[in-house]
Amino acid sequence: MIVRIDRAWLLDLAHRHLPGDPDVSDFGTLAAAAARHVDSVMDTPVYTEAHHRAAALMVQLIRCPALVHSNELFGAVVAASYMSVSGVIVDVQPKQAAALAARISRDALDVRSVAAEIKGWATR
Repeated sequence: MIVRIDRAWLLDLAHRHLPGDPDVSDFGTLAAAAARHVDSVMDTPVYTEAHHRAAALMVQLIRCPALVHSNELFGAVVAASYMSVSGVIVDVQPKQAAALAARISRDALDVRSVAAEIKGWATR
């Protein structure tokens, strides 16, 4: 089952988990993230597993910032939260998630690379 999130879900996470409840600078990025993680081509999902969809969300929100600050943290929180609502038990250290977020921003990691790392956040 594919869990579909929306802009309200993203905004709620930002409000509850980010310091200073940052203002939105680009609502379009939130809409793009909500659409991207459930995209399909010829009725075939682009992102087939929860960690793929979490990676698509994280990359979208970090590389196309939606908030006035804390976009890397936002991407990490969204990815971990998405995995959780998808039924995956997540066990990731904050420093590990922050390091991945920084590398997405600095090194322009692609979704496949990010998904491979996020898959490791799941407990076995």
